Amino acid sequence: MGKKEFRVLIKYCLLNGKNTVETKTWLDAEFPDTAPGISTIKDCYAKFRRDEMSTEDGKRSERPKEIVIDENILKIHKMILNDRKLKLNKIADTIKISTESVHHIIHEYMCTSYHLRIFGYEKVLCKVGAARAHF
Repeated sequence: MGKKEFRVLIKYCLLNGKNTVETKTWLDAEFPDTAPGISTIKDCYAKFRRDEMSTEDGKRSERPKEIVIDENILKIHKMILNDRKLKLNKIADTIKISTESVHHIIHEYMCTSYHLRIFGYEKVLCKVGAARAHF
């Protein structure tokens, strides 16, 4: 059962006058393997009591879902070729992605600086194509 369905059941319990403990007990009895935790139930109760009665997921940021794209990998590669002592924060600020994403791209898709020197730019381009096939 999904999150939305559990929020509907939690809202049902709230409207029927059950407290969070009774709701948790009922959900555990009906859905022993997938029932949400007590903190999730408390959060839902608090949201519903603030008159936010929607059971839909909240709106998310408009950022792209996929950061590891060929364009970003090539941008990072070129930046590192120009200045190999470049900091992750500087790369992240330039490309406008998180430092964690930059770290992930460098270590998962670009290997190490040793590999870059041995295999060269052409191998990195081949690995970029393989990265796209990986996802």
